[in-house]
Amino acid sequence: MKHIVLVLTGLSFCAQAQIFTFSPEQMRKYTAKNPYERFEDGRPKVPDALLQKFHRLSSEEVWGVLTSRQYRNQWEGGWQILHPEKRLVGRAVTATFMPVRPDVVEVMNAEAKELGFTGSQNQRVIDRLQEGDVIVVDLFGKIEGGTFVGDNLATYVAAVTKAGAVIDGAIRDLQGIFPIDMGLYFRGAHPTAIQDVMLVGYNIPVRIGKVTVMPGDVVFGDREGVTFCPPHLVEEVLKRAEETHIHDEWTQEKLKSGKYKSSEIYGSPRDPALKKEYQEYRDKRLGKKP
Repeated sequence: MKHIVLVLTGLSFCAQAQIFTFSPEQMRKYTAKNPYERFEDGRPKVPDALLQKFHRLSSEEVWGVLTSRQYRNQWEGGWQILHPEKRLVGRAVTATFMPVRPDVVEVMNAEAKELGFTGSQNQRVIDRLQEGDVIVVDLFGKIEGGTFVGDNLATYVAAVTKAGAVIDGAIRDLQGIFPIDMGLYFRGAHPTAIQDVMLVGYNIPVRIGKVTVMPGDVVFGDREGVTFCPPHLVEEVLKRAEETHIHDEWTQEKLKSGKYKSSEIYGSPRDPALKKEYQEYRDKRLGKKP
């Protein structure tokens, strides 16, 4: 495939067809703290077994660890959520669109045609997805004409990824999308097709609200919003979440008993005997030997 080296905002990117993207070497450099295997393009590949454990978590549990590590801008809210009862978990694949500029998009489309790319601009990213991916799309909050998927392409995304999408823009055919079993976060719905935008980046850092998302981040969505977890913090998040679950389990059972005031139990028991009881309960649940 033809490669053209370009410079964008001070960073050197490799352009495959019309899209700025990290080369595998740049991907490894910018995600150097990743402790796991990688895809062929260099994107971090957090193991499936760890991803599955995220389905038990909440936004607070993920966010708490990230902020304690000075990653304070990893959560974004204000979404419309297709199925609020369903958690969204997967590895980020990023895409960035900008408002269309005729002279620029003309070159992009000519290069795509020359290299045999077919389909619309959004399909050039969608067709690269694989199982476990979550497509994370910066469409700068555009609603009219910012519809990244309708029911047909949403069906494809759900079938291929078994996960879903985060779209800082819109969707169309909401009535048709609603029955699809996928995690989908979006800013609004509109009947127009995607238009007056151009795809300028694929698997590079993207901005979603106040978050910088990197390719390979673990995407975690629940009723509150979406958190983007760097791979090197995944195991710490999971470990501390397990301890939080145990703490909440014990605390809520005590509060349900009606024997105590809330301040006697939450956030931690004041009475030494209760504190010892909790510590023994926690150690037993964590499998620690006495």
